[in-house]
Amino acid sequence: MASKSSSDPRGNGKGSANGQAEREDAERGRVEPERAGRIRIGTKGRKSAAAPQVDAETSLTGQVLIAMPAMGDQRFAQSVIFVCAHTREGAMGIVVNAPLESPSFSDLLRQLKVDPVPPQRSIRLCRGGPVENARGFVLHTADWTGDGSLRVDDGLALTASLDILKAIATGGGPQQGLLALGYAGWGPGQLDHEIQQNAWLSAPADLELIFDEDHDSKWRRALAKLKIDPLLLSDTAGHA
Repeated sequence: MASKSSSDPRGNGKGSANGQAEREDAERGRVEPERAGRIRIGTKGRKSAAAPQVDAETSLTGQVLIAMPAMGDQRFAQSVIFVCAHTREGAMGIVVNAPLESPSFSDLLRQLKVDPVPPQRSIRLCRGGPVENARGFVLHTADWTGDGSLRVDDGLALTASLDILKAIATGGGPQQGLLALGYAGWGPGQLDHEIQQNAWLSAPADLELIFDEDHDSKWRRALAKLKIDPLLLSDTAGHA
């Protein structure tokens, strides 16, 4: 799963608000693993071959990216992104601090013809990123997995099949989860370049940071994991 966020920390690069960014948005999706029965909202999914793995010491899979103040792409300003995949072919992640008021979970179930409505339990919706934002991806705890689930690490998984929505609607499914519309991602080597250009910091993830509903404080709390005061951040490059 991938999208090229292409966020230039100077505000004049690939992620700036121009035709270049739009062309790059159309190219995203290169490292998305193929999964059957995905959640699709008025669009068809794209298939691609599985990406090769990168060295565990360099992969950011399972960590969070924290947008630096120098972020030039306003779509990612003060964003916190959970990295679901990071390989030599690129990276894919879900923005976890951009909640959606509409549609509601019940509205989404109606659109997808998933019963029961109203559901016995719900999960929150968020803007997962600017790529394929008519498609749904459930980031969730790994106590529940289905045939179409991608295990990110021991504790978390990503599922894009209707099976998980059916399980949640009937009162089951994973203990915690969020449904993201769209995702963010990067082409080969792009995320590493953006980190070198001072666009992102990386930090360990935790369930509270990913799943709680205190969205306004997530960016500051993510920085606090690195013992960084956002008021003291500079534009010098570096990452955790």
